[in-house]
Amino acid sequence: MDELFALAEVQDGLFTSKEARSLGIQDSVLVRLRQRGRLERMSRGVYRIAHYPAERFAQYREAILWGQASNGPERIALSHETALLLYGISDVNPSRVNLTVPVSARMRRVHPKWIAIHRANLATEDIQQYEGMPVTTVERSILDVLTTTRRTDVAHQAITDALRKGLLNTTQARVLRQRINRSSHSASLSTNANKVKVNEPSTT
Repeated sequence: MDELFALAEVQDGLFTSKEARSLGIQDSVLVRLRQRGRLERMSRGVYRIAHYPAERFAQYREAILWGQASNGPERIALSHETALLLYGISDVNPSRVNLTVPVSARMRRVHPKWIAIHRANLATEDIQQYEGMPVTTVERSILDVLTTTRRTDVAHQAITDALRKGLLNTTQARVLRQRINRSSHSASLSTNANKVKVNEPSTT
């Protein structure tokens, strides 16, 4: 338990069975500790030290560990509305934790209903550490939300709040707003092109 506690201490009391095996602790030991009430099984491959004080980021860390458990991909990140919420630059409160994984990642068929999986090959510069967790950058997060939801109001609010908090500079904000304007214009053209023209009956 001392080894597991040291492992879980930096992850809000959470760890994966894969991490435990790296310390020489086999799955059968985890099962016994769980039966004795020393551990809690949060999701497949993810455990929590029983009675460990819950932190406000615990669910986000659990989502990351779930994605990486059982030989899952290493390059994953909290993203989309979840990232905006973590940065404090949006009033949107998503009902699920948004997690981006590589396109080719083989994820388990059944996953927790509270996790929304997005697929994209994130570059190194698309991810930064926030509160010790991998999160898509402010710029990437705003563009991802714009692409998936077309919510220009959310994107504009995020830019304004990010500028105020010093998470974006004026050049980055200007480029993002240009992207939003182009996106809005393209969407408008697409909508108009798909409208069916109705011929009014002749009165002559």
